[in-house]
Amino acid sequence: MNKIDLLPLPPVECFIDFDGTISLEDTTDLLLAQFAEPEWRTIEAAWERGVIGSRECMSRQVELLRVEPVMLDLFANCLRIDPGFVRFVETLQANDISVTIVSDGLDRVIAHALKGYGLVLPVLANELMHAGGDRWQLGCPHASTSCRARSAHCKCTSFDRAPDSALRVLIGDGRSDFCAASIADMVFAKGKLADHCRANGITHRSFGNFTDLPPLFSDWLAKAMAVQSTHLL
Repeated sequence: MNKIDLLPLPPVECFIDFDGTISLEDTTDLLLAQFAEPEWRTIEAAWERGVIGSRECMSRQVELLRVEPVMLDLFANCLRIDPGFVRFVETLQANDISVTIVSDGLDRVIAHALKGYGLVLPVLANELMHAGGDRWQLGCPHASTSCRARSAHCKCTSFDRAPDSALRVLIGDGRSDFCAASIADMVFAKGKLADHCRANGITHRSFGNFTDLPPLFSDWLAKAMAVQSTHLL
């Protein structure tokens, strides 16, 4: 995707999921597998069955972590992300498109993972709060009592941060993205999110990785600009 110089477009806000979308693996699961007491898997199974929401699941799991801050940050610095993500972000920013990470994961882990690739981006995620020693607690600054998915982070609420005039783009892969997909102006989806969009008639474009995305995004952006130009005639 190259710089596109056509008619002015409303602001474009791109919201990108982290775990399984940017990261190659679920970083929260990796963290828990490495540092949490084994009971975290029982709690995870209850969430997978739909018995509890992600907010209760993650709150209970985070309390099982046993890791000093320095070791946690070193772990996060070594997490792998999609090889095409850095270039994709650079291209969006060259087109004056705002990029925000929206995740039902952990802010501290995400920030350190991105830092390992030289990226500093706005991150809206659950707060991993140090409770002293090797203990941790979960904060949910982006939760909503009306969240239909019972998520720790209600991404619909985060979408409301965008200006009313902005086109809101979602890039994601999983259950935490379902609600936001229904209100996004465009969705780029893979995994369970792509299945959800197909099953519910939500307009989207499927992708495999961030190397696939530039031509898909460029095509959508050009068409959005064409629609905008029609409205201006």
